[in-house]
Amino acid sequence: MSNPKTLLVFGKTGQVATELRGLAPDAIFLGREEVDLSNPDACNAAVRTHAPSAVINAAAYTAVDQAEGDEANAQRVNGDAPGAMATACAELDIPMVHLSTDYVFEGKGQAPRAPDAPTAPLSAYGRTKLAGEAAIRASGATHAILRTSWVVSAHGNNFVKTMLRLGAERDRLTIVADQVGGPTGAREIATACLNIAAQLAADPGKAGTYHFAGAPDVSWADFARQIFAQSGLNTEVVDIPSEDYPTPATRPLNSRLDCTSTQSTFAISRPDWRASLGQILSELGALR
Repeated sequence: MSNPKTLLVFGKTGQVATELRGLAPDAIFLGREEVDLSNPDACNAAVRTHAPSAVINAAAYTAVDQAEGDEANAQRVNGDAPGAMATACAELDIPMVHLSTDYVFEGKGQAPRAPDAPTAPLSAYGRTKLAGEAAIRASGATHAILRTSWVVSAHGNNFVKTMLRLGAERDRLTIVADQVGGPTGAREIATACLNIAAQLAADPGKAGTYHFAGAPDVSWADFARQIFAQSGLNTEVVDIPSEDYPTPATRPLNSRLDCTSTQSTFAISRPDWRASLGQILSELGALR
């Protein structure tokens, strides 16, 4: 019998988990100290032990470039563990919200990807996250897989904090301009997860795969320009193509996500990332 008042969150120190701790302080948060996320059986046992009202998986192997040489471990954390969580959720009739990524797509063209669009990940990270999605669907659990993109916050490592650091050190930066997506505030993602978990518990028919990303879609270079504009840094941004900034893992050029079904099913609209950015900069004491 699940505890009708207890929410179980996998993750504690990541960007979304940190925001969830502020929004849902009564929830149980399991970080690496509490459960080995590379041990699927331990993740399954944690769900059974706590028997919560709902599970949110905000934990992942997110070191995208490192995963290229460490795919087996990334697979355990991103693929096998979510499946084990979902198996326990299915047996206990507990709804599960799981965060996934735009990296499950190959990123060709310019059209926003719908949740049912064909997947073709370009990286180990993308492959392992896609494996996690498949395992959750196969479990039979009542689930919402929420794909998001370009996560930013005042916590952890992310593009906003990197730009603030580099912008304070340099007068000119070269930034990739041919990758386009929707920057998404971790606080907005956390709020959406809580909302979806509640709706899923009330109406399991809403289960499925959904997209959630900030609007409007923008390139990394133009996102950087907005960061500097809002923070008052006089740093020139020079556009470069991705090929001029090679990384171990290939990034999708088109990370646009079609979030229509998230709006129609859950009444959750795309947040304006410019407003999210203002809140993050304010929290960091960097707002102009």
